[in-house]
Amino acid sequence: MRIAALTGTNLTTHDNDDILAGTVYRNPRLFHQSYLEMEKLFKVYVYPDGDLPIVHDAPCKDIYSIEGRFLHEMEHGVGRFRTNDPTAAHVYFLPFSVTWMVKYFYSTPHSYDVTPLKNFVSDYVRVISTKYPFWNKTHGADHFMVACHDWGPYASEGNPFLYNTSIRVLCNANTSEGFNPQKDVPLPEIHLYGGEVSPKLLSPPPGNATRRYLAFFAGGMHGPIRPILLHHWNNRDINDDMRVYEYLPKDLDYYSFMLNSKFCLCPSGYEVASPRIVESIYAECVPVILSKNYTLPFSDVLRWESFSVQVDVSDIPRLKEVLSAIPESEYQKLKHGVRAVRRHFTLNQPAKRLDVFHMILHSIWLRRLDIDLR
Repeated sequence: MRIAALTGTNLTTHDNDDILAGTVYRNPRLFHQSYLEMEKLFKVYVYPDGDLPIVHDAPCKDIYSIEGRFLHEMEHGVGRFRTNDPTAAHVYFLPFSVTWMVKYFYSTPHSYDVTPLKNFVSDYVRVISTKYPFWNKTHGADHFMVACHDWGPYASEGNPFLYNTSIRVLCNANTSEGFNPQKDVPLPEIHLYGGEVSPKLLSPPPGNATRRYLAFFAGGMHGPIRPILLHHWNNRDINDDMRVYEYLPKDLDYYSFMLNSKFCLCPSGYEVASPRIVESIYAECVPVILSKNYTLPFSDVLRWESFSVQVDVSDIPRLKEVLSAIPESEYQKLKHGVRAVRRHFTLNQPAKRLDVFHMILHSIWLRRLDIDLR
């Protein structure tokens, strides 16, 4: 589908120039046109059905915060996209929270029975498909859900059309577990301790500041990839510039390491997504993606190779060699790319143009219209 040229609507001159000149975009001009078209036309209907806290609420702090921040912005924030007239909508939002389902449905800690999640989703879809005509018209193809919890994909199995046809906006964007990049949207995972981005990440060092360490990682040994990373690189000599820890000593500061490292290692844990990717971007530390089967956020628009490094898991034993071989000129380009995309991963309250909320909406817009901007 070709995107029509617009008249009478424009980004600011600064935004326009940045997009049209940016090497971080797959097709800057098409993205520019598509984004403007979205701002001008896109309408979302939020189903009013369902009760708190499972519906119309979600966490706005800690590891799954993006789930709640998107939902609250959609319901209470940016008004231009929401419509109260369902016949005028392009898409329909199912405003339930998988994270709150897990919190409130399980009295037994560490239960791995996903049946209650599936049952809730099944019942919710049954209610809205019985009460409204829109679900049945398209078998849910113009409906979407948002979930950052690892169990989001399992919850969506509560209705076969939601799983196979609807737009699922998921942090757990694992193609080996049913995530379909043609219709589903990868959601960036953002860890907000106490509900806010760390002040240390709001003002990264100037671009010409020297970064002391080559690479940094600190995190638990879970999932298939981190044990490999820690086996080869944990507890190296203190003078080594590869700083890899399973648990960071209490006298050391996590964000200070990010701000003083050229590269930040982002290995998958139990699931493919990692909040370290967005933290790295905030810290202007080039993300090193160590993952399998992960569809990266906004990859329909952004050229991740222009601001990150993807390293095959088999190359972890020679990780220092791989990163050290990147010329300084190439590193500076990557760092410049990180700085350029930072605004697309920034959570603003209220939301601002081109920030993470708008980029998520734009990804949904592209899936709804079946547009390929590559």
